[in-house]
Amino acid sequence: MTQIAVFGAGSWGTAFASILAAGDNDVRVWGRRQGLVDQLNAGVNDDYLPGVALPSRISASTDPAEVTDGAEIVVLSVPSQSLRDNLTGWAPLLGQDKIVVSLMKGIELGTTKRMSQVIHEVAGIPAERIAVVSGPNLAREIVQQQPAATVVACPDVDAATSVAAACSTSFFRPYTSTDVVGVELGGAVKNVIALAVGMAAGLGFGDNTKASIITRGLAETTRLAMALGADPRTMAGLAGVGDLIATCMSPLSRNHSFGVKLGEGLSVAEVTEQTRQTAEGVKSCASILDLARAHGVEVPITEQVTRVVHEGVSPRDMEGVLLSRARKHETE
Repeated sequence: MTQIAVFGAGSWGTAFASILAAGDNDVRVWGRRQGLVDQLNAGVNDDYLPGVALPSRISASTDPAEVTDGAEIVVLSVPSQSLRDNLTGWAPLLGQDKIVVSLMKGIELGTTKRMSQVIHEVAGIPAERIAVVSGPNLAREIVQQQPAATVVACPDVDAATSVAAACSTSFFRPYTSTDVVGVELGGAVKNVIALAVGMAAGLGFGDNTKASIITRGLAETTRLAMALGADPRTMAGLAGVGDLIATCMSPLSRNHSFGVKLGEGLSVAEVTEQTRQTAEGVKSCASILDLARAHGVEVPITEQVTRVVHEGVSPRDMEGVLLSRARKHETE
């Protein structure tokens, strides 16, 4: 049994807390709003995962110090663009002896840093104590205990193994890796590709179109990951193609659903107003594009999604631009 703190009471933070509790750990969740904390202490999260009973080993508080007291592992599951501000207050509570786990899938605006880099920079946590978790892990299916697998990546194999042991259950199978860069980039870029696939669905296109976007999206994700030193094999695994398929094809995916509404003709502002949860691809597409350009990597789908989100280009026009690109060898 391990004492574990989870910062973030949204859908994925709650779902991961339920995995940890099912693995016989005591889990304390930090939530910003007292009303949501009260729900968690009553065994539910009706704001984000209605109709689901949570394990009794989950408790919650709005006090970060109470949540981290005695914790051996600290899990961070907040919107990626708010991580830096949140960590400024939380850093003194993390210490150097805890393993810090990132569930976040984004690239920071302005700095183009991955979430593990932000944690290291702001909180001073050594890279060997920072793990990242990513895979085809839709929160609703997780809390229903449907079988799933994931990747826990950390430069230190023992730390990755400790986190994997904590989140290993009869329905959730973690694999370990040392490729933090590949796992983080796979998790970030797939959100942008899911927006594109959702737009195609909203425009009324079928599976040929969606499969084509997914495959070419994997190609540009792999190009970027390799330019940053990642192992290309990671992109063929759970944190690459596995997470990409789940996020691009499932109606449970926030990014896919956001893209569908854009394809149906709603503006970004209109979809944002309708949607209560964060679609990370909307926030991160511009920073991922900046990161790719800084490394001379061509990412045409990400570029066009960014134009739709930030420049008001219509999804229909995005489709035309992508199809009219110069022909090339598939592996280039």
